[in-house]
Amino acid sequence: MRRRNQRDELPNGHRRLGRLGRHSLLTRLLALAAVVACASIGATAWLAAQSTSGAINRELRTSLAHDATIYDSLLGHAATHSRWQGVQDTVDRLADETGRRITLTTPARVPIADSGGHDRDTLPRTPSAVVDPLAVDTVLKPDATASGIDPRAVGPYRLTADERRRLREAAQSRLTCLKRHGRDGTIAERPNGRSAVEPVTASSPPPTAETPPRELPSRGDTRPPASVAQQPTREAGPRAELPAPSPDDLCGPEPAATRTERTASEALLTLVNACLERQGRGPLPVDVSDITSAEELTTTGRHAKRCVDSARREQLGSHVAPAAQLFITEPNGDAAGPDLSTVGVDNIVWTAAAVLAVTIGVAALAASRLVRPIHAITSAARRMGDGDRSARAETSARGEIGELAAAFNTMSQRIETSEHQRRTMVSDVAHELRTPLVNVRGWLEATQDGVADLDPQLVASLLDETVLLQHLIDDLQDLALADAGELRVHPEPVELRALVEQVAAAHRAAAEARGVELSVRIDDDPELSADPTRLRQSLGNLVSNAIRHTPRDGTVQLRTRAAGDEVRIDVSDTGSGIDAESLPHVFDRFWRADKSRSRSSGGSGLGLAITHQLIDAHGGRIDVDSTVGAGTVLTVHLPLRHPDSA
Repeated sequence: MRRRNQRDELPNGHRRLGRLGRHSLLTRLLALAAVVACASIGATAWLAAQSTSGAINRELRTSLAHDATIYDSLLGHAATHSRWQGVQDTVDRLADETGRRITLTTPARVPIADSGGHDRDTLPRTPSAVVDPLAVDTVLKPDATASGIDPRAVGPYRLTADERRRLREAAQSRLTCLKRHGRDGTIAERPNGRSAVEPVTASSPPPTAETPPRELPSRGDTRPPASVAQQPTREAGPRAELPAPSPDDLCGPEPAATRTERTASEALLTLVNACLERQGRGPLPVDVSDITSAEELTTTGRHAKRCVDSARREQLGSHVAPAAQLFITEPNGDAAGPDLSTVGVDNIVWTAAAVLAVTIGVAALAASRLVRPIHAITSAARRMGDGDRSARAETSARGEIGELAAAFNTMSQRIETSEHQRRTMVSDVAHELRTPLVNVRGWLEATQDGVADLDPQLVASLLDETVLLQHLIDDLQDLALADAGELRVHPEPVELRALVEQVAAAHRAAAEARGVELSVRIDDDPELSADPTRLRQSLGNLVSNAIRHTPRDGTVQLRTRAAGDEVRIDVSDTGSGIDAESLPHVFDRFWRADKSRSRSSGGSGLGLAITHQLIDAHGGRIDVDSTVGAGTVLTVHLPLRHPDSA
């Protein structure tokens, strides 16, 4: 209820500040300063823009080209080396070529390589880029793959020298074969060392009826291509266009995956299938003998792409250099960028000086009217610091200063009220602890003096008093955690019906002992994300409080219902009710509706305060509706999903 009232008050406060702000001195001051500043800044901007736009464009084009070259070179080193060892030579060469200072550091700014010394204090706060072959920066490298992995990072797919030699020989033989058939091509080497023939389609002979296309053999099929005589004939005609034979048809398929590629593909496929299994999907139906590069797995389906990319990063993690921060600066340590230090300096300086002078003059004129009320607020703050909690700022100022004085007076009043509540709470805690301690001490002294016997009945009585003390201490500890902001809940899926029935079962014996009917009504049973232990504690406090305040033959009901994205739990009783004057104090600590109620029948006065804190920790709230002589309804509003739950 108090939370709702506070929310209702906020819009009115904002509207009041808006009305005052339109006519405040600060608003007029800012408006005048803004006019002067805008006119001066506009003139300055026009003067500066004419002389600097050309310099900026030239410098930026050169800077971006150099940055992209530096980034790509260092990215290639990281993709082909497991550590940054030996990168200093590359950094020095790039620095000589571009005329920039190039610095590589770890994420903790520990130097890896630096072309201009090792002074970290001269580095900018923000790096120019992060060199990570597993997460390529698309700004500096627009042609990066969709996965964000640098193609040069091949890791375990890197072929051995013997495999490179054999594949190179096979590619040379394949190229010779193509040339015998009138085709041309080039031998290209992939980043992992595999040589392959790339046909040049421009020199391919046009298809003829005498050389019809042949069936494409699959990779790994070592059978020779079918002869022309074995191919089905096609109907010839003046407009018949037959596709030219493919390179695989003419010279056989590309060499199958090597042992290194199969081993790497098996490991990669294992990681991918494990990821798909966690998502509830089946394994990829892929034959590793057909895979010669990790990129080929990305064509297996959209749903598997994320798992493939994740598995590739995991597989390549130990084969590439760790991510490093790249700083590209001028040789003197300044951030790399256009040099505008001498462009329009005189005009900018004189215009800025004029703006400064006018602004200071206007501000000084208005400041004299602001000083007096500020002095009053300062004096009141000092008195409060000296211990005078009744100090108030006496001023007739309006506008923002008047609002500040009013806010200070409100704060001072709340501090005075909090101080009074603190003293009252200390007194209440002492009173609550004194009664059970006096009883325990009295009986123990009587037993020591031989006046009373330590029989089972006396032991049970002393144990009850000790349990009361323990409950009170636990309640105070929960409140202390809430005040310190350390009251934590651990949300998990909760079956609301089962939880409410457990609370009712735990308090049914107490209800029957007092002649009160305790019932449960489940209108809706949604799955709730909450801390079951804390929620049971909260509802238990509400139910036990309702039972204590309900006369014999009365009823207490627990009811659950869903309302939009929240669940509501009502705890209603047919007790004496709470009057309107006492209703705002229901959740205050040590508050009792009946001031004459004893500790044994009225509780500690902390249960509802703790319940309020626990429900607040769940992101919910409690509303109270009570009618004197008819009963009380406490409604707990809880979100279906706790804000901290996954």
